[in-house]
Amino acid sequence: MTTGRPAAQRQHGALIPLPRLQAEEPSQREERLTDVDEWGRSERMRHLARLLYTPLYRYWFRADWDGLEKIPTEGGALLVANHAAAIPSDAPVIMHGIEEELGRPVYGMADFFFRTVPWVGTMWARAGGVTAHPDNALRLLRDQQQLALVFPEGVKGPSKQFGDRYRLRRFGRGGFVEIAMRAGVPIVPIAVVGAEESMPIMLRLPTLARALGVPYLPVTANMLLLGPLGIVTYFPAKFRLRVLDPVYFDVPPGQERYSKSRVMDEAERIRLLLQETLYDMLRDRRSVWFG
Repeated sequence: MTTGRPAAQRQHGALIPLPRLQAEEPSQREERLTDVDEWGRSERMRHLARLLYTPLYRYWFRADWDGLEKIPTEGGALLVANHAAAIPSDAPVIMHGIEEELGRPVYGMADFFFRTVPWVGTMWARAGGVTAHPDNALRLLRDQQQLALVFPEGVKGPSKQFGDRYRLRRFGRGGFVEIAMRAGVPIVPIAVVGAEESMPIMLRLPTLARALGVPYLPVTANMLLLGPLGIVTYFPAKFRLRVLDPVYFDVPPGQERYSKSRVMDEAERIRLLLQETLYDMLRDRRSVWFG
């Protein structure tokens, strides 16, 4: 084993110790080299995404909000919405609208499958996507007091065929309610009209989907009308979004377990509230394309 003078002195014949640069703390290095947070979100990427997405948001979907002031301007809150379109168009509209209007970041929680898709998983994380897991949601809501967006229908929402549009699927076992209770934050329901028509599914190919290992494989009206371009092109359906009153729970936060029947009852109550709101919005809608 080599001992004695440092290698730089032995090589160059230095007779006095060379000055050492002061080491940066890890946080200093990260601050200088990247703006990616612990979830993979990059504010520079979000800024670029907002610039690129604004024309689509304003002039293609022409998003119109009602009740945006009901979303808290500080503190954690769990945003819950209905889910639709073969490639879901509602998540970016909700995230973009809230960030533009309220100046608050929104973390969109999605199935782990999206993180496994090459390139797509990285871009989704940089844009604010987080794997939907109770521990992740709890850290975002309780520890970091952020806004988190979830779709309780899961993949059953965007995989609906056109004949079942705006008919909400079951909200799982109500895990999102238990997370909100444990984190001590409200649930803010958001009803979305327009996503169903932006990329409607005409039929599904379940056998091929299983062979490819994907949740569902759709044939959309966009593909039938536009050919290969329709795979990534939305129809210009007008979006209307209505924010409902926040739902608070009179239970102590931080408990390990909550009444399962209470959790499921609250989840069903929120589902029915969203369903009734969607029907009201559809009755008032004059046109798919003009509102």
